[in-house]
Amino acid sequence: MLTIKFIEENKEDVIRLLAVKGFHAGEIIEEVLDTDAQRKKLQAQTDRLQAELNIQSKAIGALMKSGQKEAAETAKSAITTLKEEIGKLSREQETAVRRLKDLAVLLPNVPHHSVPAGKTAADNVVVREGGAMPALPQNALPHWELAKKYDLIDFELGVKLTGAGFPVYKGAGARLQRALIAFFLDEAVAAGYQEVIPPLMVNEESGFGTGNLPDKEGQMYYVTADDFYLIPTAEVPVTNIYRDVILNAGDFPVKMTAYTPCFRREAGSYGKDVRGLNRLHQFDKVEIVRLEHPEHSYAALEEMVQHVESLVQKLELPYRIVKLCGGDMSFTSALTYDFEVFSAAQKIWLEVSSVSNFESFQANRLKLRYRDETAQKTQLVHTLNGSALALPRIVAALLENGQTPTGIQLPAALHPYTGYATVNA
Repeated sequence: MLTIKFIEENKEDVIRLLAVKGFHAGEIIEEVLDTDAQRKKLQAQTDRLQAELNIQSKAIGALMKSGQKEAAETAKSAITTLKEEIGKLSREQETAVRRLKDLAVLLPNVPHHSVPAGKTAADNVVVREGGAMPALPQNALPHWELAKKYDLIDFELGVKLTGAGFPVYKGAGARLQRALIAFFLDEAVAAGYQEVIPPLMVNEESGFGTGNLPDKEGQMYYVTADDFYLIPTAEVPVTNIYRDVILNAGDFPVKMTAYTPCFRREAGSYGKDVRGLNRLHQFDKVEIVRLEHPEHSYAALEEMVQHVESLVQKLELPYRIVKLCGGDMSFTSALTYDFEVFSAAQKIWLEVSSVSNFESFQANRLKLRYRDETAQKTQLVHTLNGSALALPRIVAALLENGQTPTGIQLPAALHPYTGYATVNA
């Protein structure tokens, strides 16, 4: 959430930069500033009357001591009137504060100045590419057919148990899932991230803190009886560990990693690219989260990009890194890099990670601050997160790209985790 001070000091820049995201903020910004001006006016009136109330209260004691009871009663009557006026102003001020919050949550995060203009994924900018394209046999199969051929994943059984988008992993397929999770976690821990195991459900405050509520409410599964939400990503509970916390400048960087299942309704997702593992309602993911001093957050973002890049390189997958344009960015992000791997049998690029810097946008919602050691003031932290990595599309690419006439070859980095180098029929 943007701070009112930031909006006030950077009004024209906020309007211009939010337009890069396709968000026309002029009217909301004007109402925010008008409402805040009203709030300040009400506060000034309240402070003036409160000062007068304090003077009158002290005067009553002096009047009573000097025997001026009639004057004291008159002063008491004036105090009653002052209290009523202060109460009325306080209620009006509370209304203004609520309105400010209602307006502020409508505004997306301001994109970084380097974010390219554009409306859709077609306008994203490829930063770099890596890995070698596989040479597949002529009769190459898509991953959902390979999963059936080698009895790795049962999509129909998932439909029976729950519904579409909830696959059942079996045998070597289940072992591959476990291997990838362990591999990603080990790599994150080796890079200095502390492993945590968070809850898979969060309350409304947590959803609000990371910007998932109210923006993505329609995409989250809601447990009505308990007023909880199933997590769409580990980012939500892990970042909220530090909600309402004040850090010291020496605490940075805070680096955390977590494996969790993730749950997304994916409402409105249709088309040819949703088959098999391409788009699921439940999937596994390892997440990395960082809390950073504002001066270092963009260096941290580059470190996170390099970490994710090292993972896809070790998995021997062809990949590309793209910088998202304004129209393809999330509500909360200031700058996002997506990682895509090439799924050779489908002949499409599949997104497997988003690495984002949210600057102070989430921290303002979370009330997550740090204490400046020189000025002894508290300031907002910068938060970042990235998928390192999401499993389904990685599995899809590994199966398709590694297929041979005699089995599916797995990258060497996974052999110690799977216990096998080739998936055989």
